[in-house]
This record gives sequence, C-alpha cells and structure tokens, in this order.
Amino acid sequence: MDFKKSDLIEMYRSMYLIRHFEIKTKELFAAAKIPGFVHLYAGEEGVAVGVCSALRKDDYIGSTHRGHGHCIAKGGDVKYMMAELYGKETGYCKGKGGSMHIADFDLGILGACGIVGGSLPLITGAALNFKYKETNQVAVAFFGDGATNQGSFHESVNLAAIWDLPILFVCENNQYAESTHISSVMKVEKVADRAAAYGIPGITVDGNDVLAVHDAALEAIENARQGKGPTFLECVTCRHYGHFEGDADTYRTKEMVEDCKKRCPIKKLGAFLVEEGFVSEKELEEVDKNVEEEVAGAIDFAESSPWPKPEEAFTDIFVTPYY
Repeated sequence: MDFKKSDLIEMYRSMYLIRHFEIKTKELFAAAKIPGFVHLYAGEEGVAVGVCSALRKDDYIGSTHRGHGHCIAKGGDVKYMMAELYGKETGYCKGKGGSMHIADFDLGILGACGIVGGSLPLITGAALNFKYKETNQVAVAFFGDGATNQGSFHESVNLAAIWDLPILFVCENNQYAESTHISSVMKVEKVADRAAAYGIPGITVDGNDVLAVHDAALEAIENARQGKGPTFLECVTCRHYGHFEGDADTYRTKEMVEDCKKRCPIKKLGAFLVEEGFVSEKELEEVDKNVEEEVAGAIDFAESSPWPKPEEAFTDIFVTPYY
C-alpha cells in the first residue's frame, strides 16, 4: 500500500523507541536496578510495529515473555512501563507484574505472559467475545516458533478456524525456542505451513521488513473484520541478544549474531526513508534524539516513583484476603 510520510516516520520512531528502551533496560538490569527476569525484544521491532500499526486502538493483543515491544507498539507509555520493570507503584500493574506481565486494557493490551503459548487461548477467547457481540474488533496473538509445538496452539487455532473468529495469529519466528533451533523440532520448512492443517491462510514474510509485515497484517486484519476468519502470519526475524539477560548465547556463533544485526529493521526502514526522499539523515537523527530523551525521562520517572505499600500485596487478587 501507499504510505504517508507521517506514518512512515511514526513506524521508524516506534521501532527506535522499542530498541532504545531495550538497550537501557539491558543496562539497568546489569546494574541491578531492575529485579526479576528480562527478555529483550531488540531485533524483532519490525514485527510488533508492522502488526500494531495496522490495528485500531480498540483491537486487542496478547503478548509473550518477550513483550516490551508489543506493548510500546500498541501505544504503551514508556514511563509506566519502566516503572513497572522497576517494581514501582506507578507502573502499569502497580509494580506487581514486572517485565513479563505488563497489561493495559484501555489500550487493548490484555497482558504479556511468562507461559510459552499463554496468549493463544486468551486471545481466542477475546476474539470469540468480539464475534458474539458483533463489535467489528480484531484480536492478535503474538507467540514464538516454539509455542507452535504446544497443545494450546493447536486448540486455539483449531477453535478459531472452525468458528471463523476475528483473529490474527502472529508467529515471531526467531528460529530459536530458547536455545533449541527450529530445525530440531519441526519437519516443515515454514511454520506457516502448519496453517493448512486448520484450513486457514498461512503467510510467511520477512519480519525485518516492517512495511511487508504491515501490508500482510493489514490484509489479514481486514479479512477478519469482514468475517472471513483467522490468518496465520509467520514473521521470520532474529533477536540481537540471548534468550534472556544472562544467557551466554553459546548456541549461536558470533557470525550468526552479526548477520542478524546487519538485517536490523530500523536501519532498513531508515535507509529506505532517506533514499526515497521522505526524510533527511538529520531529521532521523532528531527523531532518535527525541526518543532517547523520552526514555531518559521514563527512567527518571521510575527512579523517583514510590515503592508499593506492603498492604498492596492484598489488592487486585481474585480471592478474599485470609487475614
């Protein structure tokens, strides 16, 4: 499709915001300022931004343990995200969720999930709700290639297919389920080939090409709104760092990681914008600078925010406090 200059710059800005947020998160975690566990999204920005730029605000997404990028791409405020990573009261979940459990229902973010494939049944339920109430909304489930070997994947995709639910299944194929290469656990050449078993479209795109991801996602989303059922979208990508912070990443060679970084979706879009005359290099540098200031402000906000009060441990739970 034809893109407006403002849309292209926003895609670039959103991807750079994700990247810089993750770089600073890596530094802060290493400095022991962020507790818990951290899985970085750096390198996969083209998928989140490509898909979420095709959604409406009232559409829903379900995220993964590597979910910072999805939340930012869907409109999440990095101040509240950083505060959540710090465990502060001002975080999206009052500091109770941390890195792997950020949610904001007002933005259609049903939550990141530490369980592999955990977003699939959740988002299938949301899509069923949309169809039942005829809201014309669409639900998106993000998951990795490893999740397609889970029972929750089969059950969710099968149910969505037979009921023609308005859902987009987005597989972020970074080729590794933690440290296990995809070739060790799948016979098919493309994960999207599995869609044929459920009678739904299966599409494979370059996840490092945000425009290609956007176009494929937009078509699938429009089909879902028209009652044509789900689509399986495989986005082939790669992560710049290990599975988690602290992962020695010995299962990938240095050359593999360097090749991954050469295919950076941000650099790819930036080069396209300059070459096609949409922006100058100076304008992109100004975008970068503004993003870096925004993330710096988010860190200041998180560090100056208060810790949750001890009694907060008994709020926002499903059972009556036992005391």
